[in-house]
Amino acid sequence: MPESVVRDARRIVVKVGSTLVTNEGRGLDEDAISRWGRQIAELRAMGKEVVMVSSGAVAEGMKRLGWARRPKAMHELQAAAAVGQMGLAQVYETRFRAHGLATAQVLLTHDDLADRKRYLNARSTLLALLELGVVPIINENDTVVTDEIKFGDNDTLGALVTNLIDADALVILTDQSGLFTADPRRDPQAGLLERVVAGDPVLETMAGGAGSSIGKGGMITKVLAARRAASGGAHTVVASGRQPEVLVRLARGESIGTQFIAQTPRLAARKKWLADHLQLRGSVRLDEGAARALVAGGRSLLPIGVTEVSGEFERGEAVAIRDPEGREIARGLINYSSSDARRIMRRPSAEIETILGFIEEPELIHRDNLVLR
Repeated sequence: MPESVVRDARRIVVKVGSTLVTNEGRGLDEDAISRWGRQIAELRAMGKEVVMVSSGAVAEGMKRLGWARRPKAMHELQAAAAVGQMGLAQVYETRFRAHGLATAQVLLTHDDLADRKRYLNARSTLLALLELGVVPIINENDTVVTDEIKFGDNDTLGALVTNLIDADALVILTDQSGLFTADPRRDPQAGLLERVVAGDPVLETMAGGAGSSIGKGGMITKVLAARRAASGGAHTVVASGRQPEVLVRLARGESIGTQFIAQTPRLAARKKWLADHLQLRGSVRLDEGAARALVAGGRSLLPIGVTEVSGEFERGEAVAIRDPEGREIARGLINYSSSDARRIMRRPSAEIETILGFIEEPELIHRDNLVLR
């Protein structure tokens, strides 16, 4: 039997669906949330970082408002989310704190990940929370979204967050045991697929069908989320959230549910994206020492090594990195605008805040957001 891809994952995104969080719509399942908190505490003790993407705000709001069916009108969905989000955040904070875990509520919209500045801000915030030992609890900001900017489901959100923070694995906990060759509710001969290639188009045919009346996903959204996560090099596991100790068992290497294997390593996938899919907005020229540290030393780019800034660009845009002779040696996503970069070039990182009045990052371009040419 294949070992779980979660065993060697250092950073994990765990997504739990509405049916699990709300005990099939009957109200927030505080005992289940407590069990996940205890398991995440164990994963943290193993040296793993965990981000949680949780559905359930709309479903909890429906219960509190006495609605039996999920509304279709946007303003009613937003109202339900606003009501339910209060209880959802409270239960996670209380139940996780009982296991020694600090939590933070993070609400995202599509615009947060489509806009360069907000993308980097969201990424920086989540990475800072992880470094502080906090478990971020992420949900779509259903109280403000419209049809044009909705993620569509939290499976998609889970995959986007996985790529946002360079996670190694996405675990989607659902009320199903995994992906089957056919719908097991209708075909008793359906068999569980334990290990598949993420992005295989055949899987989408197998996963056809809608979700529950409480959630809005289904297996097809999970297959598509696995494909999206794989584009960033992350593996995905879809498993039953009702399996005892499912997260701990996965982390110890047990194969549970369906594993969607990414064909490209995470770092290689990100580097390929940086190399091939970005329009350059400007460039920075380095001194000899900085160029050598970048190419031979595998270092991030610090402002002190920059001798010239060309072009006009904003924080988060792609720039070329040139050696003293003007040859492009790398490219990456810059942490400061062109005007700010000109002010801090040739200066040590410790002076950034004094010069600008703020500090985004100590690096001009972090190594993770940089690829050599």
